[in-house]
Amino acid sequence: MFALLRPLTRAVTYTRGLHLCLPLAAVAIWLFIDSSRPYVPALLIVPVGLLPAARLAEGIQAQLFLTPGERGRPDASITAASATTWADRWRTVWWMELRLMFSGVLLAVIVGAVWLSTDLIRAAVGAPPSQDALIDLPPHRWWALLVPVPVAVALAVLVGLGELVTVAARHLLGPSVAERLRELEQRTEQLLEHNRIARELHDSIGHALTAIVLQAGAARATADAEFTARALDAVEGVGRAAMDDLDRVLRVLRTPGPPTDERPTLAAAMHLIDSARSAGAPMEVVVEGSIDALPGPVTREGYRILQESLTNVLRHCGPVPIQVSVRADTERLRLQVRNPLPGPSAVPGAGSGLRGIHERAELLGGRAQFGPDGNTWLVRVEVPLR
Repeated sequence: MFALLRPLTRAVTYTRGLHLCLPLAAVAIWLFIDSSRPYVPALLIVPVGLLPAARLAEGIQAQLFLTPGERGRPDASITAASATTWADRWRTVWWMELRLMFSGVLLAVIVGAVWLSTDLIRAAVGAPPSQDALIDLPPHRWWALLVPVPVAVALAVLVGLGELVTVAARHLLGPSVAERLRELEQRTEQLLEHNRIARELHDSIGHALTAIVLQAGAARATADAEFTARALDAVEGVGRAAMDDLDRVLRVLRTPGPPTDERPTLAAAMHLIDSARSAGAPMEVVVEGSIDALPGPVTREGYRILQESLTNVLRHCGPVPIQVSVRADTERLRLQVRNPLPGPSAVPGAGSGLRGIHERAELLGGRAQFGPDGNTWLVRVEVPLR
């Protein structure tokens, strides 16, 4: 019993009824002008519904009155946007015709319920039936028991039509298949971009913090004022570079549209080498081939791969000797970073940094290998250039 009455306690039931009653105002105005042709409003709906803005107006009304809980949500079942295709325009026309028809049905039910209740009340109090009574009832007080029945029927029709018109609105005013695919593609691109930004922050800020911690620790442990000054200069340089990276990533988050290509490339790899050297790690670097001629995605992701590889060495092994090899030819880019392992506990685990290296290499169609190689730790990445 309470389940049947629950829809009557929801505000959306009555906002849906109000939504159905709104078209009757335009119909009433027309009938006041010319009551001999009541079908004209249904004909006028066609040219009005074909206007692109009509879909926007109907979508806003439907969201406000039929599905107020979805208002403003990106996954709303009813869209509020102008029509962009003829299919959307005709769907809007069908929606407006159905809405007008549902409005007529609701009006007829309400008028009939009020009329019949009036006849039952007149019969219950012994008054003679009116000339336009729906049914001719003999006077009897027991008719009073049936007065709530037409009201209950009208309320049931109100709830049913409200649900029916909401289903129709979701079907006719909701996103089309093309719009759903476009929305899914946009959300996928946004998710991929957020994942890329997360990797960017992890690599750049993680590398900077690791280098700063090692340099600060070395400066504190030594009594050499000149070394301390160099370490502080390195800390300042690494910190400024990290701030620049952070500003760039935040600018990408704030700016709508596709991401920019302002990320550092392998041509700036010496900055990473100098940062590792300033942290106390002896560096042996071999660069072969034309690094400046590498394709944009390859050189940008290669920079991050090298950065994360050096960060892993400094974080897990400390300032140990590091061998870096960067070789580029016409077919592929090869990156290799090797360092000695101080002990078993220094072996890096399968953290987000190594996972990021693997993802970046796969994204470019290449492969990444990392792990112990004898008493050393080896990171080897190969990326095709075509």
